[in-house]
Amino acid sequence: MTSPRHDGPVVHDWAVVPLAGTDFDPVPHRLLHEEPVARVRLPHGEGHAWLVTRYEDVKQITADPRMSRALTVGRPITSMTPHTLAPPGGVGRADPPDHTRLRKLLAPTFGRRRMTALRAHTERTAGMLARRTHDAGPPTDLAETFIGPLATTVVAELLGVPAADLGRVEHWRARLLRHDTTATEGESVKKEIAGYFADLARQRADYPADDLISELAAARATGGISTPELVSTAVMLTLNGLDAVRNIVATMVYVLLVHPDQTGKLRGDLDRLPRAVDELLRFVPQRNGVGMPRVATTDVEVGGVTVRAGEAVYVFYPAANRDPAVYTDPDRLDLGRDEAPHLAFGHGAHYCAGAQLARMEAEVMLATLLTRFPGLALAEPPDRIAWRTGTVNRGPETLPVTW
Repeated sequence: MTSPRHDGPVVHDWAVVPLAGTDFDPVPHRLLHEEPVARVRLPHGEGHAWLVTRYEDVKQITADPRMSRALTVGRPITSMTPHTLAPPGGVGRADPPDHTRLRKLLAPTFGRRRMTALRAHTERTAGMLARRTHDAGPPTDLAETFIGPLATTVVAELLGVPAADLGRVEHWRARLLRHDTTATEGESVKKEIAGYFADLARQRADYPADDLISELAAARATGGISTPELVSTAVMLTLNGLDAVRNIVATMVYVLLVHPDQTGKLRGDLDRLPRAVDELLRFVPQRNGVGMPRVATTDVEVGGVTVRAGEAVYVFYPAANRDPAVYTDPDRLDLGRDEAPHLAFGHGAHYCAGAQLARMEAEVMLATLLTRFPGLALAEPPDRIAWRTGTVNRGPETLPVTW
């Protein structure tokens, strides 16, 4: 649906609609081909914002220092949810020099040494969960018995969240990431999470461990990070680690199981797995709608359109990953594809801090499943798989499999 504006282009109303499997949202798909820089109005917030969908335009906007994340704080920008997911003060809603400082604090956590050690731990945990799943016998909900528990264990190990607290954290995650969570409810949940991580950081300041919360607590003691920045960063990493990874990997497994010919070739040559993971990241539409916007600090030209100073801009990475100017037959899965790098983890200064972690988890989970379960198959027809609705991240509600 579109509505005319007296000051220029039409505004496209973009509602959140339930989508199954890897069905692509028709609004951004159409705009990619017809109007790659368009004005949209989302279900919540005020006014409208620009939506950028073309690959090169998305890269331009996300790499442009004139596009501010900090200026979104406190503004009721049109959005997918009634409340803002990311608390102010964290790395996701900061501009340089604060953003640069915070990313430097996170760099060692996601560096080669930590990722190498965490990969070994993840492989051991994956092996244990696979044995437990196999011994229990088919059918099973793989999201519940393998993918979800592994994602939870990894993020808890990395951040330093005690196992006894994971139930509470999971409860907060589920409430915060629903589209029907009101602004008041969202603020209440974020307050609870903030209090939890502030308390955990105080504990780690006295009794440090080899985890991110301990490192951030030490940085706070020397003035390198404030308490709001610490809390916001911990919340962002927790939500992405628990929810986004669980959903994207579960969807990857679904995609592999409905493309048995390509999966059979991959199973016979696991050296191809890293490239296959990249193609799955490109192919799978990970979100319902868009993430965080940016605000132009001055007039910016993109895709033949002028974005005026003060206007909000969203980019839609899944559409950029389907740009026919960049990818051959972009709506087709090709596990051997070797074309432009995908933008599933973003681009520019706000490229996902946990990209290597998410990639590692995906590689370990898929390698374990392909190796341990050679006969893995969906236990239900694809059209009977239930998909999550009313949530920020897309993924199967359950993933029933047999072998």
